[in-house]
Amino acid sequence: MSATVIDAPAALTTDDAPRIGLRAHLRHISALVRRNVLWIRQDPESMFDVILMPIVFTLLFVFVFGGAIAGKGNQDEYVNYVVPGLMAMMGMNIAMGVGTGFNQDFQTGVMDRFRSLPISRASVLIAKISVEIGRLLLATAILLAVGFLLGLSVSNVLGLFAAIGLALVFGSSIMWIFLTMGVVMKNAQAIQGMGFLVLMPLQFGSSIFSPPSTMPGWLQTFTDYNPLSSLADAARGLMNGGQPVAHDVLITLAWSVVITVVMAPVAIHKYRTKS
Repeated sequence: MSATVIDAPAALTTDDAPRIGLRAHLRHISALVRRNVLWIRQDPESMFDVILMPIVFTLLFVFVFGGAIAGKGNQDEYVNYVVPGLMAMMGMNIAMGVGTGFNQDFQTGVMDRFRSLPISRASVLIAKISVEIGRLLLATAILLAVGFLLGLSVSNVLGLFAAIGLALVFGSSIMWIFLTMGVVMKNAQAIQGMGFLVLMPLQFGSSIFSPPSTMPGWLQTFTDYNPLSSLADAARGLMNGGQPVAHDVLITLAWSVVITVVMAPVAIHKYRTKS
């Protein structure tokens, strides 16, 4: 009678999470974060979007559209309006990069290697998001630096940090959506195409760039339910006051929790079962 040979790595790829404790999870996440950071050091061009995007968008909207939207000579006022809105926009754009990068890791076979190791499936995704949150934080810091050079004023320093934290929370929740897309879609180009189709209406149909009061009624209704409007308005209120923020903060946090609770298990399941 012939003996059955079991391939150890393959055996470890099936529902291994229950056998991995919290300390092991943290070790795995730490090691994978280090791997992702080292990869960025070897490929510094991958940081171009983080460095250039906040500079280009801030200069573009302030100097090209600022006069038209806020009125000639009111660009300083528009800086205080648009920069908090761009903080909301940064998270969405960085999140799309998460999905394309994750998909490319599948194409190159890196993820197949990870799934053959006795590590938690969630650790791979959490490590990816942790590094991307760091990238988002850097993009936000560059955005604010450019904003201050252009005349951004902040009357509440603690509110500024609260606005940054709120933008990071919302941005991290959106990353779960794009991680799922990175698993289920065939290539990075498809993710980018789908991402732009979704992001463009959300970004421009919001209060990021202009007050909704200038929009037609049906579009104002859309902006009222757009989470990016809530995040942008909350950031403005936290940084400079002048408007109540409790409602917008709660709406943004609610969206973040719902998106994470729904999409994180989906992303982990799709990653675990991808053939």
